[in-house]
Amino acid sequence: MDDVVRPALSTAQGATPGPVAYLSGFGNGFETEALPGALPVGRNSPQTCAYGLYAEQISGSAFTAPRASNQRSWLYRIRPTVAHWGTFTKATPTLWRTAPCAEVEMPPAPLRWDPVPLPSESVSFVEGVRTITTTGDAAGKSGMASHIYVATRSMRDAYFYNADAEMLFVPQQGALRLWTEFGIIDITGGEIAVVPRGVKLRVELPDEQPARGYLCENYGSPLTLPERGPIGANCLANPRDFLTPVAAYEDRDGPCTMTVKWGGALWQTELAHAPLDVVAWHGNYVPYKYDLRRFSPVGPILFDHADPSIFTVLTSASATPGTANLDFVIFPERWLVAENTFRPPWYHMNTMSEFMGLIYGVYDAKTGGGFVPGGFSLHNCMLPHGPDAAAFEGASNAELKPHKLTGTLAFMFETCLPQRVTRYAATAPELQAAYAEYGRGLRKHFDPSRP
Repeated sequence: MDDVVRPALSTAQGATPGPVAYLSGFGNGFETEALPGALPVGRNSPQTCAYGLYAEQISGSAFTAPRASNQRSWLYRIRPTVAHWGTFTKATPTLWRTAPCAEVEMPPAPLRWDPVPLPSESVSFVEGVRTITTTGDAAGKSGMASHIYVATRSMRDAYFYNADAEMLFVPQQGALRLWTEFGIIDITGGEIAVVPRGVKLRVELPDEQPARGYLCENYGSPLTLPERGPIGANCLANPRDFLTPVAAYEDRDGPCTMTVKWGGALWQTELAHAPLDVVAWHGNYVPYKYDLRRFSPVGPILFDHADPSIFTVLTSASATPGTANLDFVIFPERWLVAENTFRPPWYHMNTMSEFMGLIYGVYDAKTGGGFVPGGFSLHNCMLPHGPDAAAFEGASNAELKPHKLTGTLAFMFETCLPQRVTRYAATAPELQAAYAEYGRGLRKHFDPSRP
């Protein structure tokens, strides 16, 4: 067994598991056990498992998928998932929506929102998800959804899994502890976590400090690292910096609830024991985390501005080669050195649609105010966007010496499909009514007498 494995045992919810440990690498075939000898050697499903455990496989791809894209893990658990089951009823309605979702019609215009305030009432993660956009069809396993989450308390005696989508967590304020079947993941602002479709978890708030952030549901093919092409073997997100949790389990009897998101709805059942009871596991269908500050950006070192695709951290392919069902793109700290070049992102119209958020700092294309940490915007398919007037004037007149953008981290959920705004987002008081007119602040500079 890997020598970094540390058991993280909890007989009562909220017990401190000790130091959280991880295994490094992206897409590896991992193995880890919280009790010595819990993993069978040389086989997956022995007649009798050690410690009286059950063997269970979770598959993230078809059995016959090519080896390079075949995803599955074997879990050795106190009870199989079928024993963590009951009669499901519809859960209390929330603001979580699933594609296809056509609640409102919006005119063609860029949109931007102020941060959603943290609620004063007691709200856990599942209750605190607010859907902003959806696209595609979850049942058809294509498209994605962009959400904001707010939470003021941990999930207590409550568990959740998403059968509709893979989930990408992007914290903006406050930390999250994700207790998953595979182990424990701690994340805070500047980090992300990905939890595959069907993996059970409980979301805790360390020290019960409120949290806010962004959540992307990926209905399509699982996120993976983008091809680097001519960049070669290094830079961007390096596989070694992705961390997967070591085995940790709960052996706890007592009443609790499990909510399952399936078919676009939330379903809930009562359980008599905790479902995070995996003592050992091996495979490559796993949750993971990544520190975005370890992203190694590349860019132009002479002139012009490269396409934002060079900032892609993770991607989900569509059926069209080279076109993403979903790209997760970041704009981190970096040096700007291009000569005789307008350095911020240029004005453009794009066949892709872009949901953008700001984790911290100032985004270099929106320096005139209004886009603040926790805020978000939508620039949909073939709608114009670009720097605001303050960013344009500043960049057009700046001395072009090497300049480092510091203390900034923005991101995009980008998809080839147009994103539809939910009723909640369309009527939210945080929607900036005048944002669509920011281009009117750009002055006319044309002078035919001056080349």
